[in-house]
Amino acid sequence: MHIEGLAQDTLCIHASQEPDPTSGAVMTPIALASTFVQNGPGEHKGYDYSRAGNPTRTALEGCLLALEGGKHAVAFGSGCAATSSVLLSLKSGDHVLVGDDVYGGTFRIFDKVLKPWGLDATFLDMTDPVKVRQAIGPRTRLIWLETPSNPMLKIFDIAAIAEIARKANIPLAVDNTFATPMLQRPLDFGASLVVHSTTKYLNGHSDVVGGAVIASDDAMAERLHFLQKSLGAVPSPFDCYMVLRGLKTLGVRMKQHVHNARILAEVLARHPQVERVFYPGLTSHAGYAMAARQMKGPGGMISFDLKGGLAAAVAFLKATRIFACAESLGGVESLAEHPAIMTHASLPAEARKALGIGDGFIRLSVGIENVEDLKQDLERGFHAARNT
Repeated sequence: MHIEGLAQDTLCIHASQEPDPTSGAVMTPIALASTFVQNGPGEHKGYDYSRAGNPTRTALEGCLLALEGGKHAVAFGSGCAATSSVLLSLKSGDHVLVGDDVYGGTFRIFDKVLKPWGLDATFLDMTDPVKVRQAIGPRTRLIWLETPSNPMLKIFDIAAIAEIARKANIPLAVDNTFATPMLQRPLDFGASLVVHSTTKYLNGHSDVVGGAVIASDDAMAERLHFLQKSLGAVPSPFDCYMVLRGLKTLGVRMKQHVHNARILAEVLARHPQVERVFYPGLTSHAGYAMAARQMKGPGGMISFDLKGGLAAAVAFLKATRIFACAESLGGVESLAEHPAIMTHASLPAEARKALGIGDGFIRLSVGIENVEDLKQDLERGFHAARNT
């Protein structure tokens, strides 16, 4: 199918997903083979061994690059594997500028895995692009950021930082997991790489772990393919199929996530037991104007400070019935978690305090359930918190 000019919703369903030429099957087949027959040494039909390439994985990668508007896509066995592979394209002694607010697993890779190996990272608040330009040093080889960030939902100016990176001849990698290509396409703003945990919104059903990198640069893509093959950090064909299946409803799901989150953010902002709400769709959010410029919607993630500290937060999280207390995000079901204890426990206590991740801080992944039911469920949590 010719995909040029097609809308994102259509690309989700059709990009790189032609009917099977042998059977006519509408759904992409799962190629479970680990090896592929060759007519002779080196004479294959595009595949020789599934660690190096697999037809189902190729279909997923083709859909992802169409959605993000890239030239190359490389699928991995997890979001952490995708992140690690990007960083392993660097060498010991190189320096990376990193947004001060990133997923705890990403911080762990920088601080606990690659720092001893010799990769130097500086974490800084990138809401002011001038700080990014000033922090670039002679050994800086990459800029890495999330926007919206996890869990503070900071909004960074991708275009401004991309221009700084371009002038310094440094690639910019943007983790687009929270926004998805339905709400934001970082490559359109000048980013070099887009990283995803496909575990989250892209799959959308909390039943797959996966990751991906979409690149605009040929040399970087070649390096990532080499690392994907050499490290073996590949997704299974079945997981690729599952993400493709999830992608088909990404458009409609993201509309409902945003719809529900907007309403709940307003409810939280007015609630007497809430100290602060972090949601880019609220005019009170510091990044509201920037989010409105570079995003098509503020997303489905909300964070807030609950009055009463840890005891209130624990009571809240134990009392909700629809908002399940669980890590991860982006599924059709609503989740609630305590970053200081759960997703961001790997951050040092002083780093969490500097960011504002306190004992009463709760992160919500707003699902696609009926929003009135979600309102009532939050009130159930608030009622429990009041009685601690």
